[in-house]
Amino acid sequence: MSRADDHDHPGHRSASPGSLAHRVPDLGALELLLAVARLGSLGGAAREAGITQPAASSRIRSMERQLGVALVDRSPRGSRLTAAGALVTDWARRIVEAAEVFDAGAQALRDRRDSRLRVAASMTIAEYLLPGWLLALRADRPDTAVSLLAGNSAAVAERLLSGEADVGFVEGLTVPAGLDSAVIAHDRLIVVAAPSHGWARRRRPIAAEELASTPLILREKGSGTRQVLDAALGGLARPLIELSSTTAVKAAAVGGAGPAVLSELAVGEELAMRRLVRIPVDGIALARDLRAVWPTGHRPTGPARDLLSLTRG
Repeated sequence: MSRADDHDHPGHRSASPGSLAHRVPDLGALELLLAVARLGSLGGAAREAGITQPAASSRIRSMERQLGVALVDRSPRGSRLTAAGALVTDWARRIVEAAEVFDAGAQALRDRRDSRLRVAASMTIAEYLLPGWLLALRADRPDTAVSLLAGNSAAVAERLLSGEADVGFVEGLTVPAGLDSAVIAHDRLIVVAAPSHGWARRRRPIAAEELASTPLILREKGSGTRQVLDAALGGLARPLIELSSTTAVKAAAVGGAGPAVLSELAVGEELAMRRLVRIPVDGIALARDLRAVWPTGHRPTGPARDLLSLTRG
């Protein structure tokens, strides 16, 4: 037979360009062929696959066209494999077995991933919001071990970018470089002081200029709280003391060391019990968004994704 005759033969299938995905039948088609071989019936294979017999027949014909060979002989007495079909079925069995190994391995990876969750959060969120979210997560995922790394917003970004945390939460005005984010809540900073402080007895709000010129108990540089205050005052805030936790700032203010700027979330109990007094301020905006963050392009999955869904509940 000439080369031209060979290319014109109906059973000939020339090599196709492109990836294997275009040349090799998908797993569903191969599993259907295996069912035909095992059951000796296209109708039985269709029922096992949960599809109609015409759909199963169409899928087999499509696979035959893709491979360029006949795979199944159909007759009123049933369906049987051709010689080529028997050979393809043997190959298909190996592919399906390999896919089952692949699936089991992927499931093992998911189980390992889902067995732990590493959370990094800035101090206000770690102290006043995360405990409730983590309790709710434990109810849904009792077998997931959770570790919490608390620090300022800059430290949260470092943990995420170094791979030490799976998801983070920050409270500043901007999203640290290299991270994607979603707003999960809103917060406001307020000025507070002990009832014995002179500001507690004032009838009128203090002006932004006076706030900027007064030494304050502040969070450290790099914290979301400090970032918001510095932006509001044009970087003019004067530290009386710089402390690295909301609890420490609050304790110093309650003790009468001076006025402080804190999250509204953090001082509800102290305000209610009059251990601290809220000081109205004119001329500045101290609102901020609370955000979940993760490395750019790597949206959280597994328990980290579930935790994010709870923050919006």
